Amino acid sequence: MTSQLNTFIHLVFVGFVALFPVVNPLGTAFIISPYFSGLTRKERITVVKKITFYSFIICAVTLFIGHWILEVFGLSIPIIQLAGGIMICKIGWGLLSTDSNDTTAETKPTTTEVELDHIPSIVNKLFYPITFPMTTGAGTIAVLFTLSADGANSDTSQYLINVGALLVSIIGICILIFIFYVNTNRLLSYIGSHNEKIINSLMAFLIFCVGLQIAVGGIVHLIKLSFKI
Repeated sequence: MTSQLNTFIHLVFVGFVALFPVVNPLGTAFIISPYFSGLTRKERITVVKKITFYSFIICAVTLFIGHWILEVFGLSIPIIQLAGGIMICKIGWGLLSTDSNDTTAETKPTTTEVELDHIPSIVNKLFYPITFPMTTGAGTIAVLFTLSADGANSDTSQYLINVGALLVSIIGICILIFIFYVNTNRLLSYIGSHNEKIINSLMAFLIFCVGLQIAVGGIVHLIKLSFKI
């Protein structure tokens, strides 16, 4: 019993450490902060709850039936990485290209526009692109595939320990997503509006680089697979 508990705790730690850099809740919180402009704190908490829920669902579905989905559609993890990387690159490029042109137009809405328009617009973006692929994208899916594969061929008890530990790790990451996403505006308020624009531009560039890195990783894996064939 003690050995199983130690194994469980170890797997929770491994899962959390593996998921944290690919989800990067703090860095992503700064990147998506422009989507939350105009929201009150109560509205922000409401939408962040949905983002956290969607993130958990994506991770849980990937953990339990992700391999089956790939088999049904005849997909491979490198393809998921390549496609997800391209999507993230597109989002990063869009943020870079529109930031300077649209900031003044979007940061000075009238009171009526704020009350009527910002909620529907953010609701339509909660799953795509905020949750997927910006929060839990191809990198998260690939990590979960890798971690879950370690216990897939083990006995039933080991498999349950593996899955249970990964679920706890996912819950821990989702808690961090909620905390950072809700409180990002407080951090930005200390930074100032001018520095906020600089940080948003840097984060947009970084998200483009992250997408490019994921896409290149998928291409490298595809090349290696083709040479093995």
